[in-house]
Amino acid sequence: MPRSLVATLATAARTAAHRTAPRHPCGACAAASREPGGGPHTPGTEVLADRPDGTVVRHGRVVAKAHAPDTDRAALDVRLAVAAHPLLHGVLLAPLQNARASVPPDPVPPRGAGNCAPSPHGPAGEVPGHPPVTLWPHGTPVDPSDPDSAPWPEAGRLLAALHRVPTDALPGPLPAMRGPVKAARATARMRNAGVRGSAADAVLRAWSQLPAWARAETPHPGPAEGPARLCHGDLHLGQLIRQDRTGDWLLIDVDDLGVGEPAWDLARPAAWYAAGLLDPEDWARFLAAYREAGGPAVPPEGDPWPQLDVPARALTVQTAALALAKCTNERRAPDEAELAMIGSCTRIAALPPEFP
Repeated sequence: MPRSLVATLATAARTAAHRTAPRHPCGACAAASREPGGGPHTPGTEVLADRPDGTVVRHGRVVAKAHAPDTDRAALDVRLAVAAHPLLHGVLLAPLQNARASVPPDPVPPRGAGNCAPSPHGPAGEVPGHPPVTLWPHGTPVDPSDPDSAPWPEAGRLLAALHRVPTDALPGPLPAMRGPVKAARATARMRNAGVRGSAADAVLRAWSQLPAWARAETPHPGPAEGPARLCHGDLHLGQLIRQDRTGDWLLIDVDDLGVGEPAWDLARPAAWYAAGLLDPEDWARFLAAYREAGGPAVPPEGDPWPQLDVPARALTVQTAALALAKCTNERRAPDEAELAMIGSCTRIAALPPEFP
């Protein structure tokens, strides 16, 4: 985690958080001023995530996110415009106004009560050497320590609403949903980690049996009938937050948003259910809520697996490949959940090829 990037995000979040009341210390700064030994360059700032594909920093009610260095900036601008569109109100978390903001780190932190003075730099567009930065309101994530409280029905309803948005009414040109790209990158990461053995062979065999579009080798062929669908592209419980202001659940993270196969957004829960990692009742509640809300990815009743099979296989491969890569890099054995997904890949690999 480059210190300069975290400082950039801290300054961007602090500046945005103080913009509406620059002369009054916010709660984050006031708390930081009372904490001994706090970091001098990021007072009142919390690092929420630090991964190769994004670093996220919070200050008060504002979150600043640095996107992946290889982000398509034009596509990101379209995705931000979609998230802010009135048709997505109550579905996707909207970015803050003037969401694209990037600032150089303050060489000397502002002094005073709680270091609460706004940055003298302010938003400055792109900074050479830094990935694009966006600004968002803070919300409360799903509690990973309390699986019984996971909002599966809310996730199903939000996905159905997302998939039903008329794409021709949205800003464009809409990029493609990046789910297959993420799956392809996962298998590449496993290969690059030098993973060997029967588990890796099973993952690669299951991968090779998928149709070309699911491996990101060709574009998605599009729906056989009906309109193109807006998709999230990376749905899991970490992509939901409860709004601080209203308490409503919303989808977050537009990095993979775009037009594609809506069943992909149901595929991770489907893969977990098939592997025994998601309780059947939770799966049933999720699927029922999606159907009741008019979600178009599966028929309103009957067997959903003809539509879910390919995406669920792809997400199984993606999850198993990432697990094997991490285990190799960390020099550890797979845990129980990772073994379940690797076992699913082994079963898939034993099936006869079904797709051209």
